[in-house]
Amino acid sequence: MNPRTRIKFCGLTRHEDVAMAASLGVDAVGFVMWPKSTRSITPETLEALAVHVPAFVTRVGLFVNQPAELIEQCLPYLDLIQFHGDESASFCHQFGRPWIKALRMRDDIDLHHAAAQYSNAQALLLDAYRPGIPGGTGETFDWSRIPATLEKPVILAGGLTADNIAAAVSQVTPYAVDVSGGIEASPGVKDAELMASFVKRVALAGSC
Repeated sequence: MNPRTRIKFCGLTRHEDVAMAASLGVDAVGFVMWPKSTRSITPETLEALAVHVPAFVTRVGLFVNQPAELIEQCLPYLDLIQFHGDESASFCHQFGRPWIKALRMRDDIDLHHAAAQYSNAQALLLDAYRPGIPGGTGETFDWSRIPATLEKPVILAGGLTADNIAAAVSQVTPYAVDVSGGIEASPGVKDAELMASFVKRVALAGSC
């Protein structure tokens, strides 16, 4: 049996979706604080949603090259920070919270170098690359590009759905998977059936 694959649902904007995620037993819920995203929320909405996240579910804030002052404002409602832009390791490390670094899989990326560069990160989140879009593309990438010996835990993202998650878990054996568009009825509005199906397929893949 493979180690259990953790699950993060990202881009949550509604109380009912937070409650559904928790009831399904996901490990983390993600809140997009980047205003250009179709799933973005304000710090005030973050505060309102965060109080409904039960114990032992990690609250993750996603930021893209944003001011330290905004991140500081959001910190009381977050357990983990996800940096999805071009932030330096020193910038990421200054907030006194565990953090993960998202990397877009450009053709020329060196993941071993990135793991060393972001050595204080709790994990590396690997996402598809599309010029000008920092994430949430709904596209997959070639999973065989991920080294088996990478020095950091891998969170796999990019175009994951209930239909392809079993293959993703089997091929990559990631520490965790991150899904947003693959469980949505529309951007920022999750679909309860898709959420449940995704969780079930991850569990089945991990038991093989």
